[in-house]
Amino acid sequence: MRLADIAAVADEARAAGARLVVDNTFATPVFQQPLALGAHVVVHSTTKYLGGHSDVIGGAVITDDDELHERLKAYQNSAGAVPGAFDAWLVLRGLKTLTVRMQRHAENGARVAAFLAQHPRVHDVVYPGLPTYPQRDLAGRQMSGPGGMVTLALPGGHREVDDFVRALRLFSFAESLGGVESLVCHPETMTHAAIPAEERRRRGITPGTVRLSVGIEDAEDLVADLEQALEAPGHG
Repeated sequence: MRLADIAAVADEARAAGARLVVDNTFATPVFQQPLALGAHVVVHSTTKYLGGHSDVIGGAVITDDDELHERLKAYQNSAGAVPGAFDAWLVLRGLKTLTVRMQRHAENGARVAAFLAQHPRVHDVVYPGLPTYPQRDLAGRQMSGPGGMVTLALPGGHREVDDFVRALRLFSFAESLGGVESLVCHPETMTHAAIPAEERRRRGITPGTVRLSVGIEDAEDLVADLEQALEAPGHG
C-alpha cells in the first residue's frame, strides 16, 4: 500500500535510457493512468478488478510505444500467450461495470478504513483515502480515487489474526482480490510467504498484518462484520 511517484520515476527512467513498467492492478484505469504520467508500459492482472467477478485468470500489457508494442506482439504470438475466447469475453463483460464497481469499492474501502482506524484493537491502518495516510499528497496528485484495498495490523500476531479471520462472516479467507465479494488474507503466510522474513519485515509485513479486499456489499454490513470479529473471544 505504498505509492511510487510515477511521474518522478518515469523521468529518472527516461534519463537513464530505461523504460518504466507500472503494475496498475490495484488502482485500475478508473483511478490512475500511468501512461499519462510518463510510464512506458502498464500491466494488469485482469483476474482482479478488470474481470471483477473472480471467475477468470488473465493479464494485460498496455503501451503507447509502437516499437515496443510490435516486440511484445511478436513475443506473444510466438509464445502463445493469448487468452481463450471465453476468458476474453469475461473480462470484456467486467469492463462494462468497472467504473461503477470501482466507485463502490472506494466508498466501502473508505468506510471500512475509517472504522478500523478508530478501533482500539487495530494498529497501523493503511489506506490512501485516510487523512493519516503518509503519502496522501502524492495519492491526490496521481490518483482520482483511493481504491478498495485496506491493510491493517493486529498486535497479537498470528494467534489474533487466526481468531479474527475465523470470526468473520462476510469476508471470505482467500488470496485473490478485486472481485465483487470482500476477501481477507494474511500476507505473511499467503501472498508473501515465499519472501524471506527479513525482506517481509522491511516491506512492513508483520505476523499481524491483514489485507482486506473490500467488496461492493453494503458498507454497514461489512463494518458490522469486522466489529463483531474484533470483539470475538480471543481479542483481549
